[in-house]
Amino acid sequence: MLLDRIALILSIVGGLNWGLVGLFRFDLVAYIFGGQTSTVSRVVYVLVGLAAIWCISLLFRGRLADEVE
Repeated sequence: MLLDRIALILSIVGGLNWGLVGLFRFDLVAYIFGGQTSTVSRVVYVLVGLAAIWCISLLFRGRLADEVE
């Protein structure tokens, strides 16, 4: 499903960004979009958060399909 792929890509971007923050104190999203408080950065952060919430459903989809059968 397309939405699953988009959510996964956004979650990977968020994970990589947090890795950069943790290792090098470098926020790539803020760097690209003009700081943590810029509107575009905040939109990206929100989209990454929503994508992560969506990806939680990916954990249980296989199990639910197995239980139904």
